[in-house]
Amino acid sequence: MPKVTIYDMTGKSVGERDLSDAIFAIEPNKYALHAVVKNYLANQRQGTQSTLTRTEVRGGGRKPWRQKGTGHARQGSIRAPQWTHGGVALGPKPRSYNYTLNKKVKVLALKSALSSKVLENELVVVDNIAVEDYKTKTVVAMLSALGAGKKAMIVTAAPDAKLIGSANNIPGVKTAVVGALNAYDILNTGKFIISAEAVDKLEEVYK
Repeated sequence: MPKVTIYDMTGKSVGERDLSDAIFAIEPNKYALHAVVKNYLANQRQGTQSTLTRTEVRGGGRKPWRQKGTGHARQGSIRAPQWTHGGVALGPKPRSYNYTLNKKVKVLALKSALSSKVLENELVVVDNIAVEDYKTKTVVAMLSALGAGKKAMIVTAAPDAKLIGSANNIPGVKTAVVGALNAYDILNTGKFIISAEAVDKLEEVYK
């Protein structure tokens, strides 16, 4: 059972706690992580790319020359794909790239991502994460005290508008609610800073 130090927002140690083996100490599953990251990125695609086929390109309604006797290959339109400014054959059209994954794979990937953060000593538990006002410097001071670099993720148990507003304009810093975590965001960050209450919720849901 992994044991971590609990800090306050000033970086001072205020205690220790054990983390659940079932969530924070499993062997990271590379297949599940790859599948979830691939699914997340695919679902972000807009799928709005589009090309014009020969029926959609403007012009080309008249046959360029008669069928026989010119010495040229027969042509029916100057908007066929082999012509300059012609339509595109088999080009991309708007489509959805979305697909779903099995829920068990998503849960396994989430646990694997959290366990990898523990293995890499990038998980930081804070007793209480809260700001009294919309002040970016408060969040910057906390990140500095906790040794967070350019990329960090702050996770709380419930939405905190003041914390979100204070962290929004810090490059590389993301905020999230524990119920909206996904493996991609966890892997794509440096320090993973999570409140003690959020850890309790994770252990309650995924025990």
